[in-house]
Amino acid sequence: MANVGNQLPTQAVSKPPSGKHGNVLPLWGNEKTMNLNPMILTNVLSSPYFKVQLYELKTYHEVVDEIYFKVTHIEPWEKGSRKTAGQTGMCGGVRGVGTGGIVSTAFCLLYKLFTLKLTRKQVMGLITHTDSPYIRALGFMYIRYTQPPADLLDWYNDFLDDEEELDVKAGGGCVMTIGEMLRSYLTKLEWFSTLFPRIPVPVQKAIDQQMKARPRKVAQKEPEEEADFTESGRQGERRPSRTPRRTPSPKRSPKRSRSRSHHRERERHGPSFDRELERERDRQRKERDGRDRDRERGDRGDRDRRRSRSADRNRERKRSRSGSRERRSERREKERDGGEDRSRKKDRDHHKDRVTEKERSRDRKSRAENDERRHKEDRDRHREDRKAKRSSRSRSRERKHKSGAEEKSRKRDRSHSRERDRERDGERSHKRSRSKERSRHQRESSNEHSKHGERRRSQSPQ
Repeated sequence: MANVGNQLPTQAVSKPPSGKHGNVLPLWGNEKTMNLNPMILTNVLSSPYFKVQLYELKTYHEVVDEIYFKVTHIEPWEKGSRKTAGQTGMCGGVRGVGTGGIVSTAFCLLYKLFTLKLTRKQVMGLITHTDSPYIRALGFMYIRYTQPPADLLDWYNDFLDDEEELDVKAGGGCVMTIGEMLRSYLTKLEWFSTLFPRIPVPVQKAIDQQMKARPRKVAQKEPEEEADFTESGRQGERRPSRTPRRTPSPKRSPKRSRSRSHHRERERHGPSFDRELERERDRQRKERDGRDRDRERGDRGDRDRRRSRSADRNRERKRSRSGSRERRSERREKERDGGEDRSRKKDRDHHKDRVTEKERSRDRKSRAENDERRHKEDRDRHREDRKAKRSSRSRSRERKHKSGAEEKSRKRDRSHSRERDRERDGERSHKRSRSKERSRHQRESSNEHSKHGERRRSQSPQ
């Protein structure tokens, strides 16, 4: 098996001991999210690389080949796609999924491995792989996210002194060995801009004690490197380069020539992830440029407002310094203008009121005319109906009236004759009563005269 660059050969690894019997791996924590950060998981699920290209990969070996060709770092976000401004962990300083950045291919492939439900044998194949250190790194990260915290030290114990190097940072600049990376997995909760699942306190104390009891081993230099160093010392001290040492590209293994050549042909014909990354970066650059332009416009607007405010203040000061005559004249002019405006408004309102009253009167007249027409039509209809009914009834009534009229005329004549007789009788009785009263008065008057004469006669001889 080929080694990468001038790195040391990997150690022979035995199967992890106690608690790992059988080929089925237990899953610790959430069985759907793999204990990932929600923002990273949502970006992975919405990534076109995961939805389109990784969807076509159905086997474990195809995913391993994809890791070999595409993974160049172990950071969760691509370089320059997300700025946290010094914040760490889950405090990213952004909201939503679209502003989270471009999720890395490493974490997309890590979640793809989780969807395959790896067995113990497949995980051991990942962490002991010899073609690329990034395949091993993703295997160890899969263990860190999915296995129980009490079993982590059993998985990592045989690899804590592994000297194979890899660059874990996006864009380069952070070279470390496999052993240093595993010690960071066990002792630190943060990994760049994300968090690992928390380890219980008793388990963490036991891990820290074992890490202290087991110091790091210093890598022994090879004789070729020592010879190069002595030659460089003889020639003179050279200035150390600031660029970090990166691992060379992994060599092609003859056993995997067919699958990887087929993979390359599929990449030529299918959609390219690099193009999608460039498009996403261009989109984010445009958004940043637009934000910068908006900020510049806002700054310009603030400056203009400040200038206008200062100019207004100066004008107000000048006006306040001017004499009271100018103020009075301005007030008078304003009052005149205000009076004229008020009178104009009143005229306009009055004119509007007249127009509205005229329109209302017209509407009322038109409504009254319409109502009268309707009433006339209704009356005419009722009259016609009544006439028709009366004409039908009049015929039957005429016949009855003819016979009844004669009888009525007879009754009327009889009643008139009776009334005449009664009147005659009343007149006669009235005349009789008058004559009787006259006779009574005459008798009374004659009696009174006789009595009066007798009294005079009786008084005269006396």
